[in-house]
Amino acid sequence: MKVVIIGGVAGGATAAARLRRLDEKAEIVVLERGGYVSYANCGLPYYIGGVIKERSKLLLQTPESFKRRFNVDVRVKNEATEILPEQKQVLVRCLEDGSEYAERYDKLIYSPGAKAIRPVFAEKCESIFTLRTVEDTFRLDDFIKDRSPASAVVVGGGFIGLEAAENLAERGIRVTLVQLEDQVMPPFDYDMACILHAKLREKGIDLRLSSKVASLRQEGGGVVAEIEGKGAVRADIALLAVGVVPETELAEKAGLALGMKGAVLVDAHMRTSDPDIYAVGDAVQVKNFVTGRDALVPLAGPANKQGRIAADNIEGIASVYKGAEGSSVMKLFELTAAATGLSERAAVAAGIAADSVLLFSPDHATYYPGAKNMTLKVVFDRADGKIVGAQAVGFGGTEKRIDVLATAIRAGMTADDLADLDLCYAPPYSSAKDPVNMAGYVIGNILRGTVRQHTWKDVERIAADENAILLDVQTRGEYAAAHLNGAVNIPVDELRGRMGELDKSKTVYVNCYSGLRSYIACRMLAANGFVCSNLAGGIRFYKVVAEGGAYDEVSRHLCGVKVE
Repeated sequence: MKVVIIGGVAGGATAAARLRRLDEKAEIVVLERGGYVSYANCGLPYYIGGVIKERSKLLLQTPESFKRRFNVDVRVKNEATEILPEQKQVLVRCLEDGSEYAERYDKLIYSPGAKAIRPVFAEKCESIFTLRTVEDTFRLDDFIKDRSPASAVVVGGGFIGLEAAENLAERGIRVTLVQLEDQVMPPFDYDMACILHAKLREKGIDLRLSSKVASLRQEGGGVVAEIEGKGAVRADIALLAVGVVPETELAEKAGLALGMKGAVLVDAHMRTSDPDIYAVGDAVQVKNFVTGRDALVPLAGPANKQGRIAADNIEGIASVYKGAEGSSVMKLFELTAAATGLSERAAVAAGIAADSVLLFSPDHATYYPGAKNMTLKVVFDRADGKIVGAQAVGFGGTEKRIDVLATAIRAGMTADDLADLDLCYAPPYSSAKDPVNMAGYVIGNILRGTVRQHTWKDVERIAADENAILLDVQTRGEYAAAHLNGAVNIPVDELRGRMGELDKSKTVYVNCYSGLRSYIACRMLAANGFVCSNLAGGIRFYKVVAEGGAYDEVSRHLCGVKVE
């Protein structure tokens, strides 16, 4: 059997290696248009920042190493120009000498990936870059070394945009980040993204949210980004990071069925509408695991899994791809930001009766040195208590908690299941009640009516309600440092003796620094006949989200200085 694979990197290279492990006699040919067949795509921004110093470290496999280890015929700088399904051939152009030839196949795996969107507003010039391939990365690095730019404008606030902004800043370049939406990182809810906004600003990034670039052009020795209604941003270089689209021109020309944004339609076995052609990676349409709806998930993890599944099926193993949760993580300076499943916004849009809880939990036992807090948001379905999504921003152990919650989503776990999880504990690593367990407890309290909660969005409405009391149970010093306008301060440890100061005919809306002491206060009040509600996330979260994300002392606590 002869298998031809169009495209290397995550999906194609994984498929080639898996095929060889399953079949020593198969003829395997990989056609790669670029000069590199298997490279650390996700590591490219860190080469720009100097974290990864050697170019060779980005290259996971070479044609020579693939040949030695797997006996795979890898042909770089060989571009597939057409797929002929009826003849079972791929037409190929050798980019080094311009020669053309036809390659026969029994089975074909199509893994072209996605291409960086180059919007119509952007000129093509030497000072405007994308960051999608190794070649892109080396070109940008060479430009920085040769020209020593002092400033950069990054257009787009997703993974690549933020990682590029961080690494350019770490290289001493002044960065302006322009984002069309009112938040960075669309997989996150707005409130959680505000923590990232605070960090970006604290690090000197000029963050321009809700800003639409009308044109991006070269001018003089630099570039000019015209922002609709907001003037112009001038810089020495620009980097476009406005997303990617499936690169499926060959599939369309070959008559393969396509779906959203031109992505290739595949079944659960990664088989296309042609039974002898499989497709994997960023170019395919898959199912969202939580909703079952069609989705595009251009991430390395799914691409690797799909490459393996395609190889399995070619070799007679009926492997199935069950959908993607979109689990992802990124570093933003000292912070780690991770997410899985649906945001609360996406869950509501999908018709789920979604709610969420916010926790401000230490990453390990507070008596062990170095404990730092993480902000954890867990989204659940009020109908059955199932976990449908989670986001976290913090330091050590942040991605660990999201990985646990990703597993919980895959297993269909409920809040009670989270509370029951037997997670490992030692003081340097966690607490006896892990943040994931705590999320289960908090969700269970809400579902059972043990406590009511309100969010930062409700505060303004509540403050205007004459039948509401804002009660702050922080210490007097904390209250002096930060409190809601109109809030009465009764520290939680004094509350039992001072309840007579509160009007029992009114609803009491309680807050503290993080939401923990205010929960305790709510239980006291409810036991004494008060109707009350707890502010999710506490005053520290409200200050960052509702008051513009300024990186003041409150938001410094948000990122771990204070452990409550």
